[in-house]
Formats: sequence, structure tokens, C-alpha cells
Amino acid sequence: MMVDNIPILSHVHDGLTIEGYSRAAVQTCWRVNELKLLFDVGVQPWDFMGTPTMFISHAHLDHIAALPAYVSRRRMMKMDPPVIYLPDSAVDMAWKMLQTFRSLDRGAMPCELVGLLDGDETKIGREYVVKSMNVHHTIDALGFIVYQRRHKLKPEYLDLPGEKIRDLKMAGTEITTEQRVPVFAYTGDTSPKGLDNNPEFYESKILISELTFAAPEHRRSKIHKHGHMHVDDYRERADNFKNELIIGSHASTRYTDVQIRRFVKKALPGMLDDRLKLWI
Repeated sequence: MMVDNIPILSHVHDGLTIEGYSRAAVQTCWRVNELKLLFDVGVQPWDFMGTPTMFISHAHLDHIAALPAYVSRRRMMKMDPPVIYLPDSAVDMAWKMLQTFRSLDRGAMPCELVGLLDGDETKIGREYVVKSMNVHHTIDALGFIVYQRRHKLKPEYLDLPGEKIRDLKMAGTEITTEQRVPVFAYTGDTSPKGLDNNPEFYESKILISELTFAAPEHRRSKIHKHGHMHVDDYRERADNFKNELIIGSHASTRYTDVQIRRFVKKALPGMLDDRLKLWI
């Protein structure tokens, strides 16, 4: 049974389907279906329930409030307990929150909570690894980069016949090298420091970041102090973005959709060579 209960937007790029909804102080949730990964759970669309692995950027309510619903729904539908990765400092309180709901609801909250620190790497199947890195917000917060792991034959073995390569492999010789391609990145909420301190974000094929403020009169010093970004931060870093697709999300509720489009297009008339997509 499908229940349509959240205003989900969707966009496909290079074989990856980005789905979700993000508005500052309201709700943020993302899914990359082909990677079988969720990011943040400020709201829990019914359709997202079937994805068993989640990364939470930080513990503000608009990013974590629906965690009990996600865990409980999977149990109710007899799915395996999910694995949920989140900043290490948030694990104990998130667990207490789930147990409080267990007392209220009289239903189990089966899941695994895994704390992450800056630089931690999490293997997702054989093909992908998720790297966690500190960003710059008002509480502990992480951004994530999903790398595709590709194994290529070492140069010294390129000219060997297939059977010789097979024999070397059977003998335990390491005949390949691993190359990592950043295919997807998500900063969560952050000031520009989160990008600048982690230039890997600029290299990912797809980047979802926050573009909370856009009005010219909004002071950037105050915005940065509260761990957010302004469209002028994008404009000043235009040459840094090597991404194929940049999704600007998490718009302030101070703006209507029409207003934020107007402000952003005035600051960035070329929309970063048409690579910037506003998630509104």
C-alpha cells in the first residue's frame, strides 16, 4: 500500500534518483534510491520506509523528529531493523528518545544506532563507501560523501593474457588498485566553512547543500554564526564547484518560492552554468 503524505520532489541525474523535501525549520529528508540510502528524517514519507540504511546529519528536530516513526513503521511492516548512522554525540539521546516512544507507544523500536566521527568510513555493500566529515553548524553536524569503489588492473598486468592474470589472482597476488569516485555528497546544514574545510564536496558528481538565505538585506555574518549559507556564498565560490549537479536546498520559510527564485537568479544569473537546481 502506498500513502502519499509528504510533498516529495524528484530529480534524476547520471542514473541516480534524488528524492526528498527540505525546508528550514520544517522538515528535511532525502533518498537516493539506487544507493539504497536515506539522509535525514525530519519527516518520514511512507514510501521511504523500505530503505534500510540512514545517515543523519545532525539532531535538530527538522532533521531527526520522525526517527521513531521510521523505526516503528519498519517493525510494523515486519521489515528488518534499520541501521542508522548519526553524529556520535547524538547517539545516547537519540536512543533515549526511541525508548521514550517505546514506553508511550507500547511498541518495540528495533534498530541499530551507529555513532560517527569526522573521517569515519562506512562500507555500503561491495561497491560503495560513505565518508563522514565535520561541517560547521550550531551543534555537532556531519556531511557525507558516497564514493563508488572501482577496481582497475595494475599497469604492470595490462598486457598479460587472461589466463596469466587468473593464475596470479588465484595465487593471491593483488592485481588491481582501488579508485574512488565521489558520486553523491550531502552537507546537511552548514556555514561555508563546511564546504571550504572539506574540498571533496566540490568534486562530487552530485552535491546537495544548503542555501537557506538569499535576500540581499540578510547579513551574512549572522547567517554564518547560526551555521547557514547565503546565495552570495555560492557566488563567491562559483569557481570551486566542479560538480555536475548542485542542489540548493533548505530554503528559509521567510521566503516564498517565487522570492527565493528571484533572489538566487539575480545573484547567479547563469545558475552556475545551469548546474544549480533549487529544491523548491
